[in-house]
Amino acid sequence: MSRLPRLSLIVAFAILALVTPVLRAAEGAVTAAPAPSSLIFVGFVGGFVRHDNPHHGPVLLAKRLRQTAPKDAYIEVFENRHRKAAYKKILQVLDRDRDGTLSEAEKSQARIVLFGQSWGGSAVVLLARELARIGIPVLLTVQIDSVAKFWQKDRVIPDNVAAAANFYQPHGFIHGRSQITAADPARTEILGNYRFDYKETPVRCKGMSWYDHVITPGHMQTECDPRLWGQVEDLVRARIELNSTIVAAAPVSENDAPSVTNPR
Repeated sequence: MSRLPRLSLIVAFAILALVTPVLRAAEGAVTAAPAPSSLIFVGFVGGFVRHDNPHHGPVLLAKRLRQTAPKDAYIEVFENRHRKAAYKKILQVLDRDRDGTLSEAEKSQARIVLFGQSWGGSAVVLLARELARIGIPVLLTVQIDSVAKFWQKDRVIPDNVAAAANFYQPHGFIHGRSQITAADPARTEILGNYRFDYKETPVRCKGMSWYDHVITPGHMQTECDPRLWGQVEDLVRARIELNSTIVAAAPVSENDAPSVTNPR
């Protein structure tokens, strides 16, 4: 082989090495290990919304949490179809010693909050179940106008979840689940099923499609309602603060489910 073709081959392999991680990231693959942490916030957007769409509730909530959360907290929003990528990221974040496996201590230290809207609400419950299978506790799940795909079930909250809340609106072609229940009420506290009625108190949404405005106006408003998302944020912060206070006073077993005042 002459020197010129050999050089061209080397350049081609170098370009491929640079492009492959970008392509994998575009497909929702996990390309880099995030910094280790026990405090994890994972959100899911609904429908076919991008994970970084600035007009949607989960993205805005994550942005506000980043402003005040501890520096080592892991906060990220995913498309609902990328639940597996979120699962892998959580395992990476909890693996503090970077040995590729999670010890019982690493699992027990997890403080995970999952939140999502529409299909993202259903993704929250499915991800909690997947974490339950490997013994990882979840501090809080929050579903906002949760809609399950045909093959999914988003009503029963698994017993690895300490507390769960459900926000919904009842009108329109698409509307959220009105009630969630605990698989084991002794281990999971249902904080509430909170009803919002946008026929009585409509809110204006910016940056939404004509389809949202015309076909699913009520469902759309759960994306941008500042009152609803303010309650979600208050609930998340209260749960984190309560858990931190209890752990600082006296460590509890993951069977204990400390209560929290319902947001109003």
